[in-house]
Amino acid sequence: MLLELTQWLAQDIRAFGVFNYLTLRAVMACATALLVGLVAGPMVIRKLTQYKIGQSVRDDGPQTHLAKAGTPTMGGALVLIGIGISTLLWADLSNRFVWVVMLVTFGFGWIGWVDDYRKVVYRNPKGLPAKWKYFWQSVVGLICAFYLAFAVSAQSGQEVFDIFVQWIQSGFSMHLPNNADLIVPFFKSISYPLGVWGFIALTYFVIVGTSNAVNLTDGLDGLAIMPTVMVASALAIFAYVAGNAVYSKYLLLPFIPGAGELAVFCAAIAGAGLAFLWFNAYPAQVFMGDVGALALGGALGTVAVIVRQEVVLFIMGGVFVAETLSVMIQVLYFKYSGGKRVFRMAPLHHHYELSGWKETQVVVRFWIITMILVLIGLSTLKLR
Repeated sequence: MLLELTQWLAQDIRAFGVFNYLTLRAVMACATALLVGLVAGPMVIRKLTQYKIGQSVRDDGPQTHLAKAGTPTMGGALVLIGIGISTLLWADLSNRFVWVVMLVTFGFGWIGWVDDYRKVVYRNPKGLPAKWKYFWQSVVGLICAFYLAFAVSAQSGQEVFDIFVQWIQSGFSMHLPNNADLIVPFFKSISYPLGVWGFIALTYFVIVGTSNAVNLTDGLDGLAIMPTVMVASALAIFAYVAGNAVYSKYLLLPFIPGAGELAVFCAAIAGAGLAFLWFNAYPAQVFMGDVGALALGGALGTVAVIVRQEVVLFIMGGVFVAETLSVMIQVLYFKYSGGKRVFRMAPLHHHYELSGWKETQVVVRFWIITMILVLIGLSTLKLR
């Protein structure tokens, strides 16, 4: 929105031409989302408190969590407000990838909103039934995956349609270009062609899996949002490189025309996330809820797919992966061992709490681990 305005003004006032620089707009998007979150935060928290949208706490968990009961939840709406306003202001709205990630983010946010609303307003502890939650996640994830299978190789929206038509005419056997391959980090020339169906399957699991992984991690004050900020910031760098023909060629990464604009979106996530952390830091004034966790996870997964860094996302989001694996291991072992447990409690952060770590220790240590993993992920830009 502001990009079009500044481009029009730049015709007469050259100084406005500076807003054509992607890096400046990314910085401004981060600052705008941060400001919107800090200003709107108290009002959102008051409204959530007024409507008695409070968090319910498991009575079989750490006893220190019982004091959290009644804390306003669904605060992820604050993050989505910051992301939405900032992206609409500073991103190039003619860019197809911007709309893809926005639709996925707010699509998953809507699913989380329904789930949270049923839990806190209708006092239904199950919220949205799991089968329906996964059904709607799958609908959004598969639609996105199907579109991106052709979009990452296209120069424009028309070319997306043309590639799709060629695929049908080939009898669904046409191979995708090399920039749609699965990239193996730390190696110069190792990548695996996926084909259309393989690309769709991988994209689906990355988007839906990351969404649920962030949701499982969101169990302590500030635990999920700071790793999200760090991973989004790193993905902004990957997006900038992938969208630049010179840098992508130099760093041996696939060139994805238009992907650079996602740096603005990722910067908006970082700014909105930091604003939310202001209110979510221990002791939290508001919780994210599924509305935020599902949306942010879906956003990270979608950006990673577009910039062809699914494996790097797995590395940088190692905390999310560990939390998810802890739940899967706990459930399977409990089922097949007759009631025995591997962890004191799952997800993993509760295990460390019950082992004697204070909540703030768990959170900060997981932040540090994420910072290390993000640095490892960023090192793949050059170490090949």
